[in-house]
Amino acid sequence: MMQNRQRSGWKSAVSLIGVILAGILLNLLGTRINEALGLPLFIDDIGTILSAVLGGYIPCITVGFFTNIISGIADSYSTYYCIISVLIAVAAVSFAEKMRKVKIPYVLLAILTFAFLGGVAGGVLTWLINGLSFGEGYSVDLAASINSAVPMGYFASNILSSFLIDLLDKTIVTVIALLIYKLLPKKLVAFIHVQNWHYITVFDKAEKTKRRFLSLRIKTTLVIALSITFVASAAIGISIVHYHNSTVAEYEEDGRYVAKMIAEKIDGDKIGEYLKNGKSVKGYAETEELLVRAASFSPKIKYVYVYRIEKDGTHVVFDIDSPELKADSPGEVIAYDSSIERYKDKFLAGEEIPTDITDDEFGWLLSVYEPVEDSAGKVQCYIGVDMAMNGVRSDEFAFLAKIISLFLGFLILIRTYAVWMAETHIIKPINAIARVSRHSGYDTPEAREKWLTMLSALDLRTGDEIETLYEDYKTAAQNTVRYIEETQRKSEQLTKMQNGLILVLADMVESRDQCTGDHVFKTAAYAEIILRQMQREGIYGDMLSESFINEVVNSAPLHDVGKITVSDVILNKPGRLTDEEFRIMQSHTTEGGKIIDKAIAIVDENSEYLNEAKNLALYHHEKWNGKGYPTGIEGEQIPLSARVMAVADVFDALVSRRSYKEPFTIEKALDIIREESGTHFDPLVVKAFLDAEEEVRRVAKMQIEP
Repeated sequence: MMQNRQRSGWKSAVSLIGVILAGILLNLLGTRINEALGLPLFIDDIGTILSAVLGGYIPCITVGFFTNIISGIADSYSTYYCIISVLIAVAAVSFAEKMRKVKIPYVLLAILTFAFLGGVAGGVLTWLINGLSFGEGYSVDLAASINSAVPMGYFASNILSSFLIDLLDKTIVTVIALLIYKLLPKKLVAFIHVQNWHYITVFDKAEKTKRRFLSLRIKTTLVIALSITFVASAAIGISIVHYHNSTVAEYEEDGRYVAKMIAEKIDGDKIGEYLKNGKSVKGYAETEELLVRAASFSPKIKYVYVYRIEKDGTHVVFDIDSPELKADSPGEVIAYDSSIERYKDKFLAGEEIPTDITDDEFGWLLSVYEPVEDSAGKVQCYIGVDMAMNGVRSDEFAFLAKIISLFLGFLILIRTYAVWMAETHIIKPINAIARVSRHSGYDTPEAREKWLTMLSALDLRTGDEIETLYEDYKTAAQNTVRYIEETQRKSEQLTKMQNGLILVLADMVESRDQCTGDHVFKTAAYAEIILRQMQREGIYGDMLSESFINEVVNSAPLHDVGKITVSDVILNKPGRLTDEEFRIMQSHTTEGGKIIDKAIAIVDENSEYLNEAKNLALYHHEKWNGKGYPTGIEGEQIPLSARVMAVADVFDALVSRRSYKEPFTIEKALDIIREESGTHFDPLVVKAFLDAEEEVRRVAKMQIEP
């Protein structure tokens, strides 16, 4: 068994890897063919769709994800489209069953879904990755043509163009994938379909059972999803912060480099003269030209200027502004801007100025300041370089789109495998144990045997705590069954012993009457015949449970136990009894009740068995019309067991020889019972008795021995 399981596990692993590798190769081959033919398509989802039809979520999502990772080696941008490939994989599995049967409406719907994901969702992702631009290429050219024919704007026309191209692409790859599927050997397809990874998904419908809250399946899925989402969110957040900080550091480094370069070329001893006489000072023009060249060092540089900060304001030495702004003149005093105002004291003291980032009317700027000293080492002015950071927003936005796309694709892949592992090694084994437990039976040997067989058939081999739980549960179940069987065996022995003792006791009582013979046995037999017939006919059906019938039949021999208190002379008197003797004979009912009351007190529990024995002993001479003894109750006030025994007792007395009479014929006795229906006897009980006449006659003719 273990070797078979290991062999099956290896086959499953090899088949899974085979489907994944074949899918990836088909995707890469399609891409190469597309490039060779120079088509404006992709042809990179043939393997994804085929693996979805063949194997479900596990291989399909893996193929979609790793196709982009491998393609990203040559083209890094392919990596960022992992999420699109993974979403197409998920959609492909959703349509897999219908596509296998080539149901055309569903195949067309699948193609539209793939095109929407690849064209619309992929187009939006392209727009984000390119910094809110669609870049260049055939799709953009087609979008321009669409927009010229039907003006709809840059974004909408490009999304429509992307969708139309992808619609053609997904139609081709879907048709090719289905053709390959139909050409595959049926044995290979059937083999793949029975693997334990086939169509494993968190969307599987679990067996419906009553539970107080969430199922283990849902809890496990939530824990995995939340954990991976938390980790992915943290990783994305850290990456964004790191990207932002590194970008700012890069801007600061470029600005600081330019500022230092300028500082090395400016003569600090001439700053005062530059402020006083401006451009007429020798060397001013050359220095200004240097600043102009420095400003062109990087497209990120927006402003370059040289200021002396005084208490009365900012004194302009050099000002190289962008073309749209008018530069300030040398010596001009302007008000502090927000950045200089923030560090005014440091400027006035000639200290180092930290990098500052502002977002005001001049834009989002990163400003670096480099002091210029004279020959005496005194700070004469500061060189300021403002780096335009507007591009940082689009860059960060594109970076965020890339990293979220990559992480989402990876998250779905990891989540799928994690849920598969949890499903295979935790949820399904536990559910299997729970299912067997729910269907366990204790009542019959067959049910107990079925329970143990089902439990053993699970043969769980997880190699962890679940296997230990399974083995312990199986052992406990086996011990429980043995205990139940031993308990039932002993209970049956006790029941037989009890019934035997009752019969012996009843026989001892009846043996004092020389004419009653096998009365206790036959009355019990008649009582059972009546009760079973009533059960078949639905008479008093709400009362005639199996346990009630057994209790009445087993306690029937005690109905005349009170005769033990009656004298042998009276019991065996051949003639008619006197009134006093008849009164004494009648007392056997109440005496029988007292005897059984003592037994009930000794047992000290609510014994239905003894309660019915008491009913039989005390009330079997009561009459339906209320003229019986000892209490004179009538109708349904008389316990049902006593009403049944009344018919059985009288009939047996009629057909039996007594010291005071000869036996009646069965026909005569039946007539008497029929005549007394509604007066002496319960009519419904009489009906059941007469309906079972054949069985009654058979017992009446038997010679029963104890």
